[in-house]
This record gives sequence, structure tokens and C-alpha cells, in this order.
Amino acid sequence: MSLLSLFLGEKKTSATVARERLQIILAHERTGRSAEIPDYLPALQRELLEVISKYVSISLNDIKVNLERQENLEVLEVKIELPEVGR
Repeated sequence: MSLLSLFLGEKKTSATVARERLQIILAHERTGRSAEIPDYLPALQRELLEVISKYVSISLNDIKVNLERQENLEVLEVKIELPEVGR
């Protein structure tokens, strides 16, 4: 974030807000949580549904959120099935 945008304010897109939320969640998880399945994944899935539903019609079953841990690497995988668009 630049100093100018800090003073003038910056209109954030939903994608920017979602990316920032994911960064915060991942940073929180990396600060010492155990290897158990994180409790934020269902909430993340619901929030993604809310944001995407503004643009296309999807259901909660169309979004899959998974966190994999392999040694010192964590991978957040988000799969979203979008409806076919007629051309």
C-alpha cells in the first residue's frame, strides 16, 4: 500500500478483500496452530460463496476448500465449479 493511497483512501475490490483475508488466515495458521484441521475453513467457504454469488449463481456444494500440510509447506486449495456460460 502506498503512502498516497493511505491518505486518500483506496476503494478495494472484492477480490482484493478476499486475498487480504486469505493472507491473514494463513498468517494466523502459521503462528503455531497444531496439525489439526483448521476451524476457519467452513467460514471461508461460506464467505467465498457470498462473494462469488454476487456475479454467478452457485451453491455451497460448488466450492471446495482444502488445506494440505507437507513438512514445512502449507497449501490452501480452493476449487470452484462455475456454471457453463452460453456463447
